[in-house]
Amino acid sequence: MRRRACGPSIAERAAPRIRIGISGWIYPSWRGVFYPRGLPHRCELGYASRCFDSVEINGTFYALQRPESFRRWYEETPDSFVFAVKGSRFITHMKKLNAVEAPLANFFAQGLLALGEKLGPVLWQLAPQFRFDEARLDRFLGLLPRDSEAAAALARRHDRRLAGRAWTTADAKRPIRHALEVRNESFRTPRFVRLLRRHGVALVFSDAVAWPSIEDVTADFVYLRLHGSTELYASGYSDAELDAWADRLRRWTAGAEPVNARRAAPDEPPPVRPRDAYVYFDNDAKVRAPFDAMNLARRLAALPAEA
Repeated sequence: MRRRACGPSIAERAAPRIRIGISGWIYPSWRGVFYPRGLPHRCELGYASRCFDSVEINGTFYALQRPESFRRWYEETPDSFVFAVKGSRFITHMKKLNAVEAPLANFFAQGLLALGEKLGPVLWQLAPQFRFDEARLDRFLGLLPRDSEAAAALARRHDRRLAGRAWTTADAKRPIRHALEVRNESFRTPRFVRLLRRHGVALVFSDAVAWPSIEDVTADFVYLRLHGSTELYASGYSDAELDAWADRLRRWTAGAEPVNARRAAPDEPPPVRPRDAYVYFDNDAKVRAPFDAMNLARRLAALPAEA
């Protein structure tokens, strides 16, 4: 599969784009249910990428990957496909965003830029115990690279752990988007919303039984993670629930907001402008995620052409 020349950035596209996919794709319980029986494991990403136009890479949360993995994922997916990449838990959960300059360099040096134009948003997920700390978040968000050239410069500062296995070049200058998922009620404050808007970072709209759902628009795109409405990682979404999410996504991407949006800063509305959307189903435990994702995509006519 040949790389395409760099086209318009996502932010420059006139019409908003809704991408709907799954959080990860390697689940043994999906074999013979979502994945056809007998499909080789090495072909699972290729199969999923023809059902959805985006997936989250979850392995990057647990450990640094290798450039050859990112190159392989690039080659195995269609030209229009996009990956969201989950930030390292070493940065978010272990370092708790403190003194993370070297870990951030390592994170971007592991091979993200090998995805080229298929690199979508970077997802940063905070632990439930992490409380709102405006100064610490401000420092961290200020370190994040906003385009591929800045990411390459940061990657070149990696430490010896990536010696001989780093990818530190960008084939073109492209914007890099960031999204932040929080799991503590202390973030339900207008100060948090203002901070994200100042940095242009999207607040993840998280649907889960155990974590807060805050739906303030803070960037030029929205990022939605559906973890299961009644049972974490397991329960599926009914037709009525999917209809409701489809309506909310139509409003967000059109530049409006749902009437019942759960905002932390209700008196500070965002600019009215079209927005892209990224939606990922994380209710994988009972093989609901891929089918819920396809059913939502059908409601929004957001299935890839090959599906």
